[in-house]
Amino acid sequence: MAKKTIEDIQVKGKKVLVRCDFNVPMKDGKITNDKRIVAALPTIKKLIADGGKVILCSHLGKPKNGPEEKFSLAPVAERLSEYLGKTVVFANDDTVVGDNAKAAVAAMNDGDVVLLQNTRFRKEETKNIEEFSKELASLADCYVNDAFGSAHRAHCSTEGVTKFLSPNVAGYLIGKELSVMGKALDNADRPFVAVLGGAKIEDKLNVINNLLEKVDTLIIGGGMAFTFLKAMGYEIGKSLLDESKIDYCKDMMAKAEQKGVKLLLPIDTVCVNEFTFDPSVEIEITDSDKIPADKEGCDIGPKSRELFAEAVKAAKTVVWNGPMGVFENPTLAAGTLAVAQAMADSEAVTIIGGGDSAAAVEQMNLDEKMTHISTGGGASLEYLEGKVLPGVAALDEK
Repeated sequence: MAKKTIEDIQVKGKKVLVRCDFNVPMKDGKITNDKRIVAALPTIKKLIADGGKVILCSHLGKPKNGPEEKFSLAPVAERLSEYLGKTVVFANDDTVVGDNAKAAVAAMNDGDVVLLQNTRFRKEETKNIEEFSKELASLADCYVNDAFGSAHRAHCSTEGVTKFLSPNVAGYLIGKELSVMGKALDNADRPFVAVLGGAKIEDKLNVINNLLEKVDTLIIGGGMAFTFLKAMGYEIGKSLLDESKIDYCKDMMAKAEQKGVKLLLPIDTVCVNEFTFDPSVEIEITDSDKIPADKEGCDIGPKSRELFAEAVKAAKTVVWNGPMGVFENPTLAAGTLAVAQAMADSEAVTIIGGGDSAAAVEQMNLDEKMTHISTGGGASLEYLEGKVLPGVAALDEK
């Protein structure tokens, strides 16, 4: 269902609680990559311009024992102040909604911005306990969720709070995720090609099953491809294998045939003696049905890169989630980078499902050539599975 967004509400004079994704990488108390902060700016600026009193909240990291200084959002408030050209007041309360937060909100004028402390400083957050949801809601008049990366979690700040505020709408980030990925899954321009990779087939079971109902071509690479190759009766040497999923792979290949979906698997493989992140590793390229017993497949080979690239370039819509090999090792990253380049060169609607796929695109400076790079790896994966995301389901329908 189409969800209401910040374009559908009036916020002048109202206190607006905004759930952002400020889960940024940090080192020694310094932000090492602020892309998530930059991504939140359009929504924040819109609410400021419309005269809202903007109260921001987010988690950062995984504090185990309540408040931990290294997970404080203070550096985020500082960076936001620089980008917005105005002071973002940081309400530093270990309880998140404490005296500092209440005083900061009470002192707000229209267009002011307050950032609350890390929502996961409260253990109730991830358990979605009503008491904390009510405390968060008590600060505001309405709610905006712009944290797609956390929308697959039913937490106090993503779902629980919506029971005590109204309206509850999407920010620009979630709005774009829903419109771009929603169209791809429900009304894609064809041919529609999906590229799936990654190490574990169990992570993608429901995604494969769901996408076979939607796509014209499904490309499978990465470690998960070897269980499919084994299911075809091929020798895969020491490559990754999930024996419990061999029958599942057979079922999926049968389903693809029945649905008329072209299922592409690697036809050649880059092999090594032992799994390693060492770039100086010796490689051997073999056909995918002839992997030596003492070798391990760690990337798709040159013929597979060409095969996959041809399918991508012929598409009108492409969704990609997961690397084609051990992307962290430059010697075993060629397959992943080839898919990224093929998507950049295509004229299709190109959707990157976050995680390593997004990292590959960024590494090659191809960000600008993609239609959409998802801001939530786990959330985009569950969306591709066809799952209902609690943080999205809780928002008002148009």
